[in-house]
Amino acid sequence: MTIGEKIAQLRMAAGISQEQLAERVSVSRQSVSKWEMDQALPQIDKVIQLCELFEISTDELLHDKIEIHRNAPGAPVKNKYFGTDGFRGEANLNLTSMQAYRVGRFLGWYYASELSGCNKAGYRPRIVIGKDTRRSSYMLEYSIVAGITASGADAYMLHVTTTPSVSYVTHQDAFDCGIMITASHNPYYDNGIKVINRYGEKLDDQTTALIEAYIDGNMRALGISAPDLPLASRERIGCIVDYVAGRNRYIAYLISLAGHSYRNLRIGLDCANGASWMIARAVFGALGAQTVVIGADPDGLNINSDCGSTHIERLSRLVKEQHLDLGFAFDGDCDRCIAVDENGNTVDGDMMLYILGKRLKSRGMLNGDTVVATIMSNSGLVTSLAKLGIKCRQTKVGDRFVYECMQENDFSLGGEQTGHVILKKYATTGDGLLTAIMLTEELCDTKATLSELTEQINLYPQHTLNVYVKDKAAVMADSAVQQEKTEIEKLIDGNGRVLLRQSGTESVIRIMIEAQTEAQCVEYAQRIANTMKQRGHCLD
Repeated sequence: MTIGEKIAQLRMAAGISQEQLAERVSVSRQSVSKWEMDQALPQIDKVIQLCELFEISTDELLHDKIEIHRNAPGAPVKNKYFGTDGFRGEANLNLTSMQAYRVGRFLGWYYASELSGCNKAGYRPRIVIGKDTRRSSYMLEYSIVAGITASGADAYMLHVTTTPSVSYVTHQDAFDCGIMITASHNPYYDNGIKVINRYGEKLDDQTTALIEAYIDGNMRALGISAPDLPLASRERIGCIVDYVAGRNRYIAYLISLAGHSYRNLRIGLDCANGASWMIARAVFGALGAQTVVIGADPDGLNINSDCGSTHIERLSRLVKEQHLDLGFAFDGDCDRCIAVDENGNTVDGDMMLYILGKRLKSRGMLNGDTVVATIMSNSGLVTSLAKLGIKCRQTKVGDRFVYECMQENDFSLGGEQTGHVILKKYATTGDGLLTAIMLTEELCDTKATLSELTEQINLYPQHTLNVYVKDKAAVMADSAVQQEKTEIEKLIDGNGRVLLRQSGTESVIRIMIEAQTEAQCVEYAQRIANTMKQRGHCLD
């Protein structure tokens, strides 16, 4: 037994939640979760507090000196299906309705079992589900709901809605967990399953590992000798509840955050034919803006197709042609936002972090005077924030890692260049609509244009090239590829950088170059891609 397993065992025996334990030993709930997942060790003063709380000796907690961690310190559990952004794959190819059914079966059973910490006699879990507009989202939704109710839990259906709305409703309405069916910015034929815990955060790796064990039929990992989980019967079979009221409460929450009327603003909205196609218009319309909306005609096959945050050129043309004040483009599940200023110029996540970081600092709301970004953020963001007296903490790519850093250090603001922006006071996940509202609030407060708000941030030209490869790890280990990277770093000579990164959801190596000119960025990225091709790594 590891220390983490011992802490979890003691906590559950005491009948307290992770949140309650965190309060008693003065740490974040995220820290308790990491202890129990063997991703971190409690500091010695916390060990003493834990022993006093559970009335045991330090020897009893630390007796297992050989197996302190199941994993290397800080290393995440290696999952088979669930990546940094949920279970992702092509619908009916490597993400099937049977797998979705088993996800539902597991979650319905798990939240009524002692494994989850609920362990109440006759407890009936409540799980809320949302989806985007992909054709396969309906298939996967019904499969998950069938699994949930077959295991004796109740399924509350939000229908087509955004990922941040599921996060909000899960936490505010005290659901055991939430599920969002989406593949975010990916094409329509992909789909995914995101599971959200009761705090509105992404589910921990330990629990997703148990889901995967059940998907693969490994009942021993669940401590069950039977060939399958028990099925509910008679009155224990779960109910299906239409919960559109939850989505409406989320819309009301967003509207309540605005301190201004937008009646003098003309705003373009590109909803990517995705989850925000109804909500975005409703929110900005209620705030008084004159809206021109595109990407709001979903047919199940056109989500993210030449529209949304990954195809900003369409919104840029709209803003310029119709002389709008600004525009916002969302992705398929609306957890990210890219803006366009009045001249049609793109305002990406880095620029938005600069604007919002400056806004929060001026109001004394930027905890630690720190903004959290990722290694993909432009070096110019770091130097521009420094001129404002703001530090920039950089993490691995993924809004999950950004949020973990924010949670552990109580930072207020973080995000990614791609437009995931997390405002911790208001949300536990990236929220495209929330980001758009906060940017519009800054326009109203300063009476400036969006182009004026970005004048003081100086970014390096940056180019990212996605290369589809046979084996991501083999590319990263190839000495010839690494040598080419080193040669280009010498040419850049400190005026930019080179970054090679494996995609978490696709068989892709992302080559990111920062240099003094756009032409250099493109040339250097292509040189590395050519080396990969010459070494036989690229897919045809």
